[in-house]
Amino acid sequence: MSRKSWRSRCSTGCTGLLLLGGAANAQNFMPPTYSPPATSSAELSAVIRKSMLEQNARIETLQAQLAAQSAQIEAMKRALAAQQADYRALRHAVDLDVLEQQRAGNVRAGGSMASALSMPTGNAIADDVVPAGQTPQRTVGQAPEHDERPPAVAPIFNQPGVLTPRGKLVVEPSYQFGYSSADRVALIGYTVIPAILIGLIDARQVKTTTQTGAVALRYGLTNRLEVELRVPYVYGHTDTISREIFTGSATDKVFTSSGHGIGDIEATARYQMNDGGADRPYYVGWLRFKSRTGRDPFEVTTDCVNRCVQNATGTGLPLQLPTGSGFYSLQPGITWLYPSDPVVFFGNLSYLHNFPRHNVSRTVLLGGKEPLGTVRVGGIADVSVGMGLALNEKASMSIGYDQSFIGTTKQNGRTVPGSARSVLGTLLVGGSYRLNDRRTLNFTLGVGVTRDTPDVSVTIRMPMMY
Repeated sequence: MSRKSWRSRCSTGCTGLLLLGGAANAQNFMPPTYSPPATSSAELSAVIRKSMLEQNARIETLQAQLAAQSAQIEAMKRALAAQQADYRALRHAVDLDVLEQQRAGNVRAGGSMASALSMPTGNAIADDVVPAGQTPQRTVGQAPEHDERPPAVAPIFNQPGVLTPRGKLVVEPSYQFGYSSADRVALIGYTVIPAILIGLIDARQVKTTTQTGAVALRYGLTNRLEVELRVPYVYGHTDTISREIFTGSATDKVFTSSGHGIGDIEATARYQMNDGGADRPYYVGWLRFKSRTGRDPFEVTTDCVNRCVQNATGTGLPLQLPTGSGFYSLQPGITWLYPSDPVVFFGNLSYLHNFPRHNVSRTVLLGGKEPLGTVRVGGIADVSVGMGLALNEKASMSIGYDQSFIGTTKQNGRTVPGSARSVLGTLLVGGSYRLNDRRTLNFTLGVGVTRDTPDVSVTIRMPMMY
C-alpha cells in the first residue's frame, strides 16, 4: 500500500471516528436544571426585620419633614400677625400723615416725638420667612417708636392735650400777667378767687394786677400716663379808689395793698383713654389736686382803722393780698381733641370741688381774731372749647373760649350776704412756635367778656423736654 493511499484512508476513518465520538458525547451531555436554594426561617425573619427597619426610617423621615413644615407654618402665622400689626400701625400713620399734610405739617410741629410715620422695630418677619440657603436681612439700628398721641396744637388752656412720652421729663417755666378793674366791688374782708370780693358795697373803683411765675414738671410714666407738679409764685397789687359812705366826703381816697409769696402747689395726673386719628377723637382724663401752701385770705390782716365803715358791719380791706385760696381742692376733668382737616377741635370739661374749712377765724387790725366758723366755698364748673390750626412746620395758632360757673359761698350753713352765683367768660387766642426739637414757645392772650372776669391776661410758656 502506498503512503498516499494510506493517508487518504486514515483521514477518512479518523474523521468518521471523531464524528461518532462527538455524537456519543452529545447524547451523554444533559444541561443542569435550576432549583432555588433552600431558605431557612431565620433568614426569612432577617429579611422581614430589615424591611421593617427601612419602613420605620422612612416614617421617621416623613415625620421630621412634617414637623419642619409645621414649624414653617407657625413661623408664617407669626409673620402674618406681625404684618397685620404693621398694617394697622401704617394705616394709623397714613391717617396722621394725611392729616399732617392737610394741616400743613402740624404733627411735626409737636416735636421729634410727634412723628407720624415709623418703621417696624423688630426682625420677626425677616427671620421667620427666609428662603433656604439665603442669609436673612436684618435691620440696622432701631426706628423710633410709633407715636399714637394726639396732634400738638398751640395750648391756650391750663391742661395740655399732648402727653409727655414715656421716660421723658418736661420742664415748663411760665409767666402770667392779669389785670382787672371794677367800678363797684363787694367786700367781706377776704378774697374767694382773684378779682371777686364779697361784702359791703362801699368801693367805687378797684384796680388789681396779678403776676404769677410758675414752674411745672411733667414726667411720662408711660406713653399714655403722665404726672405733673406745678409750683407758682404770686405777686398781687390792688388799688382801691372810693369815697367812704356815711361820711359826706367829696374826696376820693386811695387804699393800696399788695402781697407776694409761694402760691398753692398743684399735682395732676393725666391718662390718654384711646387711640384716635383722622376724624376720630382723642380723650385724655385728668385729676388735679390743689393744696393751700399759699398765704390764705384768713391769715392776712384786715384794716379796720383807716378803712372800716362806721355804723355798719365793721369789715374792711386786707392790708396784704393773699397768695392762695385757703382751701384744698380736687378737680376731675376730661380733655378731648378731634382732628378734622385742616384743623383740630379741642376742649375741656371739669369741676372744681373746694373742701370746707372748720373753725376758721380772720385777723383784724387792733381787734385780734374774729371767729367765722365753717366756711364752704362754692364749686366751679368749667367748660371750654377751641380750634387749632398749623401755619407751617413750626408755627401754629389756636382760638378758644372758656366759661366758668361759680357757686355761692356759705358760712355756717348760710349763704354769705352779697354772695351770688357768678359766670366768668374769657376769649382766648394763642400761638406756638417750635424753636427746636426740644423747646417750644407758647403765647396766650385772654380777654374777659363778663363783668366778673379779669379784663386781660397774658401767659407765656416755654416747655423744654429732657
